[in-house]
Amino acid sequence: MRILLVHQFFLKDDEGGGSRWNEMARIWTEAGHEVTVLAGMVHYMAGKSDQYAGRYFHQSTNRDGVKVIRCHVPDSYHASFLGRLWAYFSFTFSSIWAGIKLAKGSYDVIVVTSPPLFVGATALVLSWWKRTPFVFEVRDLWPESAIDTGVLTNKYIIRFAYWFEGFVYKKAKLINVLTPAFREVLISKKKIPADKIIFIPNAADFALSEEVMVDFDAEAFRHEHDLVGKFVITYVGAHGVANHLVQVLDTAALLRDTEALFLLIGDGMQKKDLIAEAQRRNLTHVRFVDSVPKREVFRYILASDMGASVLKKVDTFKTIYSNKTFDYFSCQKPVLMAIDGVSRALVEKADAGIFVEPENPKDFAEKIRFYLQNPELIKRQGESGYRYAREHFDREELALRYLALIS
Repeated sequence: MRILLVHQFFLKDDEGGGSRWNEMARIWTEAGHEVTVLAGMVHYMAGKSDQYAGRYFHQSTNRDGVKVIRCHVPDSYHASFLGRLWAYFSFTFSSIWAGIKLAKGSYDVIVVTSPPLFVGATALVLSWWKRTPFVFEVRDLWPESAIDTGVLTNKYIIRFAYWFEGFVYKKAKLINVLTPAFREVLISKKKIPADKIIFIPNAADFALSEEVMVDFDAEAFRHEHDLVGKFVITYVGAHGVANHLVQVLDTAALLRDTEALFLLIGDGMQKKDLIAEAQRRNLTHVRFVDSVPKREVFRYILASDMGASVLKKVDTFKTIYSNKTFDYFSCQKPVLMAIDGVSRALVEKADAGIFVEPENPKDFAEKIRFYLQNPELIKRQGESGYRYAREHFDREELALRYLALIS
């Protein structure tokens, strides 16, 4: 098949961030299919690369043999909510243009992954122009998540967003959801026919984790990064409003008398403020690490004692699986799950960590003290999570299942 993927945040080679679609595109390409990606020039965790200076489009083939067409997105993405909104709309316009002028020829299917929801406009236009059906993927319930976190407040934009969401769902040939809760919401609240919905969740990248494990020297890494004698808790991901990482700083403040060390790996709109706040409180046992390639992320996780999945306490986030959770699973590390709902159920069913009440630093600190006093749990729960993910969330198997459903 010839597949056109529209994903604003498709990663460059060795760029940090959510790699779901980089891995999916690689597997599909290895299976003999041709994948072309329409992606943005600005990632949600970082700024615009100098390599795109003065360009509105940039075409290349990544190391996996996937053709990537980078489309213009203004630097305003990280400036403010209005700047981010303008960046979303800009990508919509530039990706439509690129889809028509640069991604030439016929395609068998268009796959569009959101958020942002506005990529649905790209799907609608290119589907009509190329007379090709599209599959719409829901990685996050939007606009609900933007409303619940206070990012989206304008009633007219909210009303339009709900209308547009429904219109895109109606026109899509299939809708893929990443959690069972998404499926339930789409069927019960948004009245989407059940036979139109498929379920291919986030997954664990065992191919990479096992490759890294082969020659990884955890002790040497811990010495190199001054982690010896520390109980290392690693968070990997965005530092934005939705992540509400100030709760990690609040927790760290309660654990000054322990060997707990927090590594926060990634970037985002609130990172500078978080660094300043940690310095103001003299939280020397909280370290910030810039975004690194996933291979390096896995080294940090493998050298850690536990992983942390953290989000703001809002009802919408009870419906999501945190992508980073599967990275912890694949590296055999138990999870401090500060997300309620299906993510909590996942960790508890897998016996792969413990639930932490979101935005409750006291509970967070108590759970960490529990593991400090019961170190034997760490190895057992890490292995349990690995086995569970192997059985239910293997990236290779899910990517091929996705391909079969599209076919």
